[in-house]
Amino acid sequence: MSASMAKPDHAPVRAEERNGAAPSVARDLFVQAMGRAVSGVTVVATDGPAGRFAVTVSAMSSVSAEPPLVLACIQRRCPANRAVRENGVFAISILAAAQAHVSDTFAGRPRQGDPFDFAIGEWRRAVTGAPCLAGAVATFDCALWSAHEAGSHTIFVGRVLAVDAREAAPLLYSGRRYGRPTPLDI
Repeated sequence: MSASMAKPDHAPVRAEERNGAAPSVARDLFVQAMGRAVSGVTVVATDGPAGRFAVTVSAMSSVSAEPPLVLACIQRRCPANRAVRENGVFAISILAAAQAHVSDTFAGRPRQGDPFDFAIGEWRRAVTGAPCLAGAVATFDCALWSAHEAGSHTIFVGRVLAVDAREAAPLLYSGRRYGRPTPLDI
């Protein structure tokens, strides 16, 4: 029998398995495998009637260019989650390679000072009123477009009202370590 005619090693997935009845992989295996991914490091910040909050986030992505939309995933128990919902605005700052200390602070584990302390950096007020980090590689000022619950996190989609970008190496994260991009000579 040719390779293209061979029977698959597994049975087709049943409808109830596609709908969540199949067991998930163990959390520790999932976290270990996700640690192999390389991600940019961002800080999502908000300000308004619910207060000024920020948190380090690695799950950020573009969604659409027309209209311009981005997403960021924030843990449901994080105070910034409630604040983004109530304020209706947020800014995403993509950190530069020299801003690992900012990432640590808004991840709740500062090298010096207090966790989640805005004094760690210089901030400017964006069009929406959300704080944008000075020296970031790029910032996206957003009005909340939608929010979707997904497991332990909320996926916040923002309509981008303003951007700022500069030439600098972004901060990367993989294997529980920070890094910076290195061009390949290919």
